[in-house]
Amino acid sequence: MVTVRAIRELARSLPRTEEALVRDRVKFRVRGLVYVALSPDETQMGFGYPKAERAALVAAEPAVFFLPIPSDERFNWVRCHLAALDPARMRELVVDAWCMVVPKGVAAAYLARQG
Repeated sequence: MVTVRAIRELARSLPRTEEALVRDRVKFRVRGLVYVALSPDETQMGFGYPKAERAALVAAEPAVFFLPIPSDERFNWVRCHLAALDPARMRELVVDAWCMVVPKGVAAAYLARQG
């Protein structure tokens, strides 16, 4: 199981990230673009994900992933149950979501340093 602390540590380590509390939800964003949000009870995580691919993700692992609320379906967004994620998968999802909101050069430089 992934903890909020682990998500926070990873997100805060990503360049240009800021943390905000919006309507009782912890959100991580870059210049106002949110790439990860935690549910108020901290059992679910929403994250940036390409709209064109999200139906396949949800269909492949419905016990882990689910669609956003209807008002958020217009965004590149998917949600997941934290209890169903392992740390490596969480890291992949958070970093990929972050890459969607930072300039490509910033993402490329970070990924190159990670190896």
